[in-house]
Order: sequence, then C-alpha cells, then structure tokens
Amino acid sequence: MDAHPPGRLITLEGPEGAGKTVIGQRLATALVAAGRSVVLTREPGGTRLGERLRSLLMENGGRVEPRADALLFNGARAQLVAEILRPALAAGQVVVCARYTDSTLAYQGYGEGLALSELRSLAEVATGGLAPHRTILLDVDPEVGLQRKSDTDQTRFEASFDIAFHQRVRQGFLDLAKAEPDRFRVIDASRRVEAVFADVLAVTLEAL
Repeated sequence: MDAHPPGRLITLEGPEGAGKTVIGQRLATALVAAGRSVVLTREPGGTRLGERLRSLLMENGGRVEPRADALLFNGARAQLVAEILRPALAAGQVVVCARYTDSTLAYQGYGEGLALSELRSLAEVATGGLAPHRTILLDVDPEVGLQRKSDTDQTRFEASFDIAFHQRVRQGFLDLAKAEPDRFRVIDASRRVEAVFADVLAVTLEAL
C-alpha cells in the first residue's frame, strides 16, 4: 500500500485539556468553508469497533496494563486507518484526526515507560506506515489542562494518573516535536481559543 496517498492527514495532539476536540471541529468547519472536502475523526474511535474500544479504554475502571493499552489503542487505530483514513486520503480529502500514533508514544511510552521502539513497531503494523502530513501539537501545562476538565468529562487518564504522569506525557510530546520539526508545529494552547485556532488554521493551510 502507498503510505502517502494524495489526500492530507492532519493530526491534533496534546495533553489532556489542550482543546483538541474544539479546535478540530473549528478547523474542519473552516476548511469546508474554504472549499475543501474534509473528514473529521478521532482516536480511539471513528468506527463502530473503535468507538466500542474507546468506551472500554476511557472508562474509569482502574489501571490497565500499559502493553494492553498500547495493543488496544493500535487495534482501534488499524480499523480507523483501513475503514476511514486510507479511503478518504485516496479520494483526495483532508482528514483531521484528534490523536494518532504520537499519543501512544507519549502516553504509554514517555508516560508509562514502554520502549518507544516497541511502540513504533506496533504503530507501523497498525497503520501500514501511514504517517501524518502535519501534526499540530496543542501544548499546555497539565495543571492548566486538567483544570479545564469537569468531573463528568473525566476519563480514566484524568482520574487514575497523577500529575507526574501527565508532565511526562507533555514532555514526551515536546520531545517528539523537537525530533521531527518538519512534521510538527507546536501551538501554545494555554491562550484563548480564538488565538489558538488562528494559529492552527495557519499552519494547516501551510501544509495543504
């Protein structure tokens, strides 16, 4: 399979509370208004299987073995790539995806200590080598991001992990961005959403 089909895959990454969902919705709306054909999706999720796995992965039911997390996230990812991402990209669409392979590296790798080489191998199998054309890292201090989440909006990752874990995740994202400056753009997500979105739209249009 061609790892770089003619569409464009734009991924949004970042710690909890960075605003990926809101920014993703705004970005998709703006691109449609500009005449682009857009698919907005998320990880885990986006497919029937992915959404069922999401409910298991996100519910506050206690600790999950990190390797089990990595395998389940990549299972949902494999279905998303096959069912949604590759067909959309082959049709020349812009895909905006909230979270992708970098989240597994940041959370299960930097956050929980699994070897990045193992996680990259899993992602390669799950995606068949499909890499984002542009990854936008919405960077925010975890203490700020976690305060943005209401009690009803909390997942297992907010409820079951301490602040040190979330700090490691944030640093992991920053390290990944530093290692691939051509793919990543880092946006300060601690600001008002209007300012954040303006920067996100600019770096997305740059990639298109």
